[in-house]
Amino acid sequence: MGFPYPSDPRETVLLSKYFGDAGARSYTGWTERGGYEGVKTALGMAPEAVVEEMKASGLRGRGGAGFPTGLKWSLMPKKADKPHYLVCNADESEPGTFKDREIMRWTPHALIEGCLIAAHAIRAERIYIYIRGEYTEPLAIMERAVAEAYANGAAGENVFGSGTRIDVTLHRGAGAYICGEETAMLNSLEGKRGNPRIKPPYPAQAGVFGLPTTINNVETLAAVPHIMVRGAAWYKSLSLSNPKSTGTKLISVCGHVARPGNYEVTMGTPMRELIYDMCGGMRPGRTLKAVIPGGSSVPIMNAEEADRCLLDYEGVVAAGSMLGSAGMIVMDDSTDMVRAIWRLAKFYAHESCAQCTQCREGTAWTTKILERILAGLGKESDLQLLLDLSENMTGKTICVLSDSCAAPIVSGIQKFRGEFDAYLAKARTPAMATA
Repeated sequence: MGFPYPSDPRETVLLSKYFGDAGARSYTGWTERGGYEGVKTALGMAPEAVVEEMKASGLRGRGGAGFPTGLKWSLMPKKADKPHYLVCNADESEPGTFKDREIMRWTPHALIEGCLIAAHAIRAERIYIYIRGEYTEPLAIMERAVAEAYANGAAGENVFGSGTRIDVTLHRGAGAYICGEETAMLNSLEGKRGNPRIKPPYPAQAGVFGLPTTINNVETLAAVPHIMVRGAAWYKSLSLSNPKSTGTKLISVCGHVARPGNYEVTMGTPMRELIYDMCGGMRPGRTLKAVIPGGSSVPIMNAEEADRCLLDYEGVVAAGSMLGSAGMIVMDDSTDMVRAIWRLAKFYAHESCAQCTQCREGTAWTTKILERILAGLGKESDLQLLLDLSENMTGKTICVLSDSCAAPIVSGIQKFRGEFDAYLAKARTPAMATA
């Protein structure tokens, strides 16, 4: 939800209901607010029944890919002849995204409860929560919550007297963006360099320590207890436009809006309503120029596209981008789009693990070319060179980091070509010294 608390009346408050409520952080406070009822319900059901409930709800991964959660759980082996693992991706490193941080800060037991339900569904006895290294406050809060869960029988050898053992381990990352990619995260958990793995095999077949593993995002898992308590049909009814996109979505809004912050909306809410009604619109005297709707790794939208966009998976694609992690970066007409795109490219060049040639070389060269253009030394052929490099970076690497660098470059040239041309014609003051 937006700052300051409480929420905007136009929001659909579900996961964010207790954001800003310090009393919800403790085990006692969480149970007083109805917490842990979902896991108790799930433990009384067969794992297959829990999976089917998730499938029926339509819940999709909230980390960026939007893969159906129930389907992902169903891909795990049904036999428990070897250990199964659940890994929670709390390595929230996508620029513009800060929703998972708030879940861990204010409702840590909601995340633990969701993890427990998922672990039961996939027959896992061990949960790893991989937390971004820079998240020192959420880590401390999660450590206290895990200790409380053990002390109250919500985790450990006999969860709520069910006879089921589920252990929870927190693992702190070391500040690498690439470890947000699920297989790089698994390597990091194992103490290896955080390089993405070639797939197949997929984590459900050979994940952490070579054993069956399911990986879910923080927001995805925090939604699970609500579904278990209120039912799949109720969750599926939370959709304004498309039955394939159900439930609510936390949107992290930053940039040139009057009220940046986290907002929770029903899937299908118009982007215009979020930006202008909930976030208060642009700064005084400014107009909307561009939006990156799903974290920095998705195509840039211009103002016209943003104006007709519906905030669900299909709606954002139809408007020319992707919902991704729902880290919405809003830019007004004061923004130098060439410089903004260079800044994104520089980030990806810095964060590349350098395993794939197309990514290692492509991110570095696109950054250098953009620096040359910004310094007033660009050539007309540079734009085609950027597009050719982007083509060679897309769909040709082990993970999608190089695709993430290419997306804003290609969409930026397509939609804001005039700003690039102004630099090339030296009609614009150089924005940086010679690289």
